[in-house]
Amino acid sequence: MSIRVRFTIFYTLILTGFFLCFGVFSYIIARATLLTGLDATLENTAEQVIASAEVFNQGDITLLRFPEDMDVFQTATLFMMAINEQGEVLAHSSNLEDFDGVLDASTLTTAEPTFSDVSHFNQPIRVYTYPLVLQNSDTQIRIGYLQVAQLLDSYYEALYQLGLVLGLTGGIVFFFFLFLGMITTRSLLRPLGEITAVALQISRADDLGRRLPDDGRRDEIGHLTLALNQTFERLEKLFRNQQRFLADVSHELRTPLTTVRGNIDLMRRMGEYDPELLDIIQDELQRMTRLVGDLLLLARADGGSLPISRLAIDLETTILDVYRQVQPLQTEKNVQVRLGQLTPMRIIGDPDRIKQLLLILVDNAIKYTPAGGEVLVSLARVGNTAVVSVTDNGPGIDVQHIPFIFDRFYRVDKSRTRAQGGSGLGLSIAKWIADVHGGSIRVESKLREGSTFIVTLLAVPQAMTSEASPYDYDDDAEDLVEGENTAVVG
Repeated sequence: MSIRVRFTIFYTLILTGFFLCFGVFSYIIARATLLTGLDATLENTAEQVIASAEVFNQGDITLLRFPEDMDVFQTATLFMMAINEQGEVLAHSSNLEDFDGVLDASTLTTAEPTFSDVSHFNQPIRVYTYPLVLQNSDTQIRIGYLQVAQLLDSYYEALYQLGLVLGLTGGIVFFFFLFLGMITTRSLLRPLGEITAVALQISRADDLGRRLPDDGRRDEIGHLTLALNQTFERLEKLFRNQQRFLADVSHELRTPLTTVRGNIDLMRRMGEYDPELLDIIQDELQRMTRLVGDLLLLARADGGSLPISRLAIDLETTILDVYRQVQPLQTEKNVQVRLGQLTPMRIIGDPDRIKQLLLILVDNAIKYTPAGGEVLVSLARVGNTAVVSVTDNGPGIDVQHIPFIFDRFYRVDKSRTRAQGGSGLGLSIAKWIADVHGGSIRVESKLREGSTFIVTLLAVPQAMTSEASPYDYDDDAEDLVEGENTAVVG
């Protein structure tokens, strides 16, 4: 059963049930109103008859005399009867000439006015029994009863007509709501059918560039269309990234493999051992090893299987460790590394990954800085965050490349990066490390003016760390000394 049919039946039943409840309530109210009016008529008639009756006392005998013509107070459907205490009929209306007995004998013992329903003349009758009481000194003496009755045929006929009208109206309402529900649900759910059709076409044609038509509506269906379009856009981006990723991996692995195979073939033709060719082969194998290691790291990170420890880290100490580790590289490249202001602070994270992040940034800065240039590393507290900046005076990055600089295998200058041994994965790994620690990484750069990579991480509150002052690093003594905020090391 389709959702449209279920909605139609569901809402039709709800609305019809509501109408039926309203009809039953109306029926009960109408019945109570009609019966109240009928009882009021009987009571008024009884009061008029009693007001015209006469009572005589003859010794110990009390005589009760009613009007000789009781028909004055009754219609063709109204019956009256006066009964003494012994159950004898004293007077009655003319329409009871052929009636033998009393209208309702079961109420002749009551001390209070009573209504009852009986059946006479093969018809239901409503009987009002009123005790006749004579006040004698301090006591009341019941001397008889007055019974006033009326046929209930008009009462039941009115109820029957009302029930018939309500029943017919209920049937009409049911089919009306059913028809209206079919039209309404079809109109409301038509966009869902269109969305489903287009989504199936996109799926079958593998055309992730296609989008669902957006007519500008901002209800639930409009939100669904927007969400699906965003999903298709993200899937298209992921699919294209996957294609580019596979192409880049193939290209990255093909180049060193071609180099290795060519050098091996060359040595075979030469028939002799060539140390220089072996060095080239070793470099290419090391490059492939780094590439495979980086790919494995990112794959495990994407799969969530890479464990991340949460320890307290002295960030300025980690920066000093990175500085010592890049000493051979800066000497080889003739690049001067400077430590700017290092504000002592702690963060919570994985020491190895944080160190890897800093190494990637400093290593990239050294690689892209020309000989004689410099790299500045600094650490500052901004609010409750630790801000690490790595600045170089290299060629800079064009603004069109900045949004993609952290994408995998993305290179601003592919030939130059490959010649320097890079794989295009370092910054992607750096961004993942920053993200997994709840931080962020961004770059500010201008062509021919250099670049600054800025890492922001959540710092431990100052109250939880030991007090310390900014310090500089003295490369001669290789120790921490007090002094200016910035020292040159190299």
